[in-house]
Amino acid sequence: MEKPYTCAVCSKEFSQHLNLKRHLRIHTKGKPFECGVCEKAFSLKFHLKSHLLTHTKEKPYACDICSKAFSRRIYLTKHLRTHTKEKSYACGICCKTYSRQDTLKIHLRVHMKEKPYAYDICSKAYSQRTYWNEHLRKHTKEKPYECKICNKAFAYRQSLKIHLRLHTKEKPYACPVCSYASSRRHHLKNHLLTHTKEKPYVCDICNKAYSVQGTLKSYLQTHTKEKPYACDICDKTFSQKLNLNKHLQRHTKEKPFACGICLKAFSVKPDLRVHLRTHTKEKPFACDVCYKAFSRKHYLKLHLRTHTKEKPFVCDF
Repeated sequence: MEKPYTCAVCSKEFSQHLNLKRHLRIHTKGKPFECGVCEKAFSLKFHLKSHLLTHTKEKPYACDICSKAFSRRIYLTKHLRTHTKEKSYACGICCKTYSRQDTLKIHLRVHMKEKPYAYDICSKAYSQRTYWNEHLRKHTKEKPYECKICNKAFAYRQSLKIHLRLHTKEKPYACPVCSYASSRRHHLKNHLLTHTKEKPYVCDICNKAYSVQGTLKSYLQTHTKEKPYACDICDKTFSQKLNLNKHLQRHTKEKPFACGICLKAFSVKPDLRVHLRTHTKEKPFACDVCYKAFSRKHYLKLHLRTHTKEKPFVCDF
């Protein structure tokens, strides 16, 4: 087809003068089509027409399979591929396939190491605008996703999704070895290490090993004596945020953890767990020397001094 109309700026050729006229607006930044509702402007009339549907909430293009509706035909076309599983866009480097061209374009940035979305404050860069928007919330403290049950707000949609499982009691991640199930994938991952006895996280100072990286991180503070989490009420400090949260419940007098046998209530779950042993008579902490067993680790620690003859408390008088 003959293309007699050439752009004087970039030399792109067109078969019709109207198409050249539209194209020139890319260079001139001309946006003659303005929305009468929000005053947003567009270079093409078609784009304005599509934009107006965001105000009218009209969605004339419906999926015949699931009835989901869209404001633009192109959105429906992309959506249909989720049903057909068609993935016609392939990566030339790793052969991974995608249903959408824009998704392939984003994927290619992984190979090119391209991160076009950067933030001026911390200089952190991302390959996708979605990740960049999520990161911005760390600075703005914005929490747009709110739980409709307890009104707790979250910065990320996925965080809200995980939180909702507390209300629904859903635990989709089940252990294949025992009956343990969790609402979070990484909790299951950590739990599985209790079966393999694997402890890949080792302290550089004393070589003590842990199965969970977070536990090692907390343990390292016993060497540094660092306690970055302070109570606003009594100024007591803690090495772990979890311990601070437990401590705060002692100030509020809140006792949400009740024994199902005698109804005695506790402010923190570990206290309830220890208390239950008074009913079950369970004594999981046994002495390696005389095999005497105790319900608490602290009691075992005290007992061991009878064997070691250790007497750490000396009178100064």
